[in-house]
Amino acid sequence: MTQKELLYLEDAVGHEQNLIKITTQTINMLQDNKLKIFMEGQLKTHEDIKNKLMGLLEGESNE
Repeated sequence: MTQKELLYLEDAVGHEQNLIKITTQTINMLQDNKLKIFMEGQLKTHEDIKNKLMGLLEGESNE
């Protein structure tokens, strides 16, 4: 993987971390249970994406 691709992945991980933080803060402020459930699904989606990106970075560091 090129240096440019690695930087892109690191940037994408940072974006996902920000989305996770903002989504978590939003969930904590919500009172509507249906909206909380929806947002918790969004949180899981972004956590999964971050974990996949981290896996790519970890795989690259092992090579």
